Amino acid sequence: MTRYHKLILTFILAIVAVAVPQGLQAQESSSAYNWLNISSSSRIYGLGGMNISLVDDDIQTTDQNPALLGGEMSGQIALNYMHYVGGSNFAGVRYGHGVGERGAWSASLQYFGYGSVQEALPDGTIVGDFSPKDVAFGGSYSHDITDRLRGGIALKFLYSGYADYTAFALATDLGINYYDSDHDLSLSAVIANLGGQVKRFSEAYDRLPFDIRFGWSQAFGNFPVRFSVTAWNLTKWKLPYLDAGDGTSGAEPEMKDSFMSNLFRHLVFGADLVSSSNFYIGLGYNYKTRTDMATYSRSFLSGWSLTGGFRGRAFGVGVAFAQPHTGATTVMVNLSLSLNDLLNR
Repeated sequence: MTRYHKLILTFILAIVAVAVPQGLQAQESSSAYNWLNISSSSRIYGLGGMNISLVDDDIQTTDQNPALLGGEMSGQIALNYMHYVGGSNFAGVRYGHGVGERGAWSASLQYFGYGSVQEALPDGTIVGDFSPKDVAFGGSYSHDITDRLRGGIALKFLYSGYADYTAFALATDLGINYYDSDHDLSLSAVIANLGGQVKRFSEAYDRLPFDIRFGWSQAFGNFPVRFSVTAWNLTKWKLPYLDAGDGTSGAEPEMKDSFMSNLFRHLVFGADLVSSSNFYIGLGYNYKTRTDMATYSRSFLSGWSLTGGFRGRAFGVGVAFAQPHTGATTVMVNLSLSLNDLLNR
């Protein structure tokens, strides 16, 4: 390892040492920026909504870990659209480009629109409608530290507009990935959403959803399925929730806070078929999503998600589906285009 690579590792470890205590102090604070945890990748969304270790040549899969970005994605542009809960619609674009033999950068723009909402005065008088929205513009850079180790950093500029109130914030993601192609083994660590508000909505300070995450993905031998486990929300152990039971009138909500409940609410599971480089299907399970919807009206599918896609030489399409609640069916679509492959035809 060269002196340059050692400096990079030292820098990352120094930021980790500073960030972790800050995150632990802020773990009980609420956040107005939880939309940052919604993936723009249909493949990631279909694998449970959280995955930081999936090594693929699809640039959309890098949105939760900048260390997954690489020169193999150079010239790739991707579009994403999602119909989310409550009539919300999200859309964005991402582009990647290689830098030298070991580096790569990307730029992205994500828009989160929440439909039309009535605007009322404190006395209840309706004065019109407004359309709340969040916008994130980001840039990422990654570098191959060794043949198996890659580090990355992402910087995000965040704008929120809710009626007459606006806010600006800056967020940083730091990621590292170890990938052993001989054993199809991927290990990742990410410090997500490190930063804060530059301009507040009001006098109150809204914290970013700071998080520490670890991920593992691996396929075994000739078995055509790759398994993934992602641990997140690691700045706090206790994640209790209310279980309303079967919803009958006499049922009292029960607080769930056992060891196993807290453990599985930190984990997201995924499995995807890797037998072909031209198509994929995947299945995910997010126990936290399922338990967050722990009411009598949640769907059997709550917590489960499904994804599938096709990729040709220069063009790809991906789709994901999830139904966290009976009244909330979500669909995400990705379109990708490799400009290099298209121009070299």
